Amino acid sequence: MGDATAGPAVTWRDRKRHLWPVALLMPLLPFAAVAGFATSGSAVWLWIGPIVILGLIPLLDLVVGLDPSDPPDAVIDALEADRYYRWITFLFLPLQYAGFLVALAYLVRGELSTVDRVGLAVTIGFIAGLGINTAHELGHKREPVERWLAKVALAQSFYGHFYIEHNRGHHVRVATPVDPASSRMGENFYQFWPRSVVGGARSAWGLEAKRLARRQQSALRLGNDVLTAWLMSVVLFGVVVVWLGLAVVPYLALQAVIGFTLLEAVNYLEHYGLLRQRVGAPGHERFERVEPRHSWNSNNIATNVLLYHLQRHSDHHANPTRRYQALRTYDEAPSLPTGYAGMILIALVPALWRRVMDPRVVAHYSGDASLANISPRKRSKVLTAYAAPTPTTPIPTSAAATQGHAVAALRPGQVARCTGCGYVYDEARGDLHEGFPPGTPWSAVPDSWICPDCGVRDKAGFEVVGTVEA
Repeated sequence: MGDATAGPAVTWRDRKRHLWPVALLMPLLPFAAVAGFATSGSAVWLWIGPIVILGLIPLLDLVVGLDPSDPPDAVIDALEADRYYRWITFLFLPLQYAGFLVALAYLVRGELSTVDRVGLAVTIGFIAGLGINTAHELGHKREPVERWLAKVALAQSFYGHFYIEHNRGHHVRVATPVDPASSRMGENFYQFWPRSVVGGARSAWGLEAKRLARRQQSALRLGNDVLTAWLMSVVLFGVVVVWLGLAVVPYLALQAVIGFTLLEAVNYLEHYGLLRQRVGAPGHERFERVEPRHSWNSNNIATNVLLYHLQRHSDHHANPTRRYQALRTYDEAPSLPTGYAGMILIALVPALWRRVMDPRVVAHYSGDASLANISPRKRSKVLTAYAAPTPTTPIPTSAAATQGHAVAALRPGQVARCTGCGYVYDEARGDLHEGFPPGTPWSAVPDSWICPDCGVRDKAGFEVVGTVEA
């Protein structure tokens, strides 16, 4: 076990195979907090979540170092088919909710001071944040059960709309000024947080309203995936309040805010200052396709194991449906100086963040800060601080980064296939969930429509192929 073999000449071993279960220790931290405090009386145990995730993990990143190992093309399919990796993400959820309920019960019924209760709520919230990361991994997959489990994982943080906004919003608009989850050079984390939190919820609602409008349905219905996700949180929180009483409400709210704040901290550092350029003929301009250079990567082993290779972020944006164990590094992707956990600490201190990251953004653009995604409020100041070289060196754009116009119509026997993930649009079948009933011609699908599986390719990113049998 642990080898992926494709033919006699290709054998590759996942050296992290037996490390991945370490991620399952994280949802056990609330149990450790309760047990540690109950036996020792030390309140430090109640803060074990941030101590481990923002204290121990960054240190391990520095000590353990980097992981340069990538699976070769020949073993990707076999590696993704290995269900061992899938069960690791599945098992996170029961542990997440067991810790959530046990810790909340102790928080309300135990003999704790207000400060102690806050500490335990913060620890619960850190696990909620890791639950969002698990939901991220599950929500990108095609299997309905995994997508449903993603919504379950998000219920604790009351952030179920992330399932819609991330897949169908962020992946489309990443590294552009219109993406609320892509931070801008000169924008500190405390400015980014409200823009991303509010903008993400608004975007998710708009995406669902547009989808339902294609079905001639109101957004105010249970078929709205945003409402359904929020309803799951309402039911969960309602059950907890009935069980433990109103005293639990402020701590429920606190742990949820901590959970999605941890997510937004990761969002902040993943694309800071990176910008996709406008390409195409006048009147047909568009943002270039996402490439590895549009995401900050890190290959530190400790945080990669903790976050299911989320730090190999360029490959994730190029191949959103690819499973975590198969994600690879790119030499052309810009690299962070340390792992995500350590970078979150830096992001909390704006002056330190600017000192560490702004020069890296400018260096990524060969000294021309005007090519970066800059906060409009700070643009003049940034461009003054980092004067552009003369002449400006254009950023090379590969042929794959651009795309032409969508095929206007399909002939009998043809289907349209996403070049990113392989999703197939068959006119005879349509796609009811997307608002296209059977018989809807390809020409009637809006050019702005995005592949529902990968969230990357629009119509112009589809190719015409022969009929694919069911």
